[in-house]
Amino acid sequence: MLHSNPSHLYNLPIYKKAKEIRLLSHRISSYLNYDLSALKDDGSENQDIYLTGDIVQQSESLAPEILKAELNSEKKHVHAKTVEWITMRMNNTCKRLEKFSSDGRDFIPILRSELKKFRKLQRSWMLNL
Repeated sequence: MLHSNPSHLYNLPIYKKAKEIRLLSHRISSYLNYDLSALKDDGSENQDIYLTGDIVQQSESLAPEILKAELNSEKKHVHAKTVEWITMRMNNTCKRLEKFSSDGRDFIPILRSELKKFRKLQRSWMLNL
């Protein structure tokens, strides 16, 4: 059953952390895009640039999935599992981004640290759903 007013959910620590991760992902992506947008010597684009979009897209999905889990009692565990999957994907994407020869990769450990904090919040949140 969906509730009409989810405003109290915006104060959940996991929701707040998801919003922080979203903002951080956008900033890191912008920084990395500058380095990765240059064409290769053969004139082709660097395919790794799409990974920066992946972390943005994944981070955009976290907070809405948390709200869906909180608001939809019938499918809360499906949405909670989706949050878990997104977090795992983001961590894997960060590992790949750390391999780039870009100054922006220095910011990836910060995002991974925030994801680690998020996972701790996530574990207790999932137990309380």
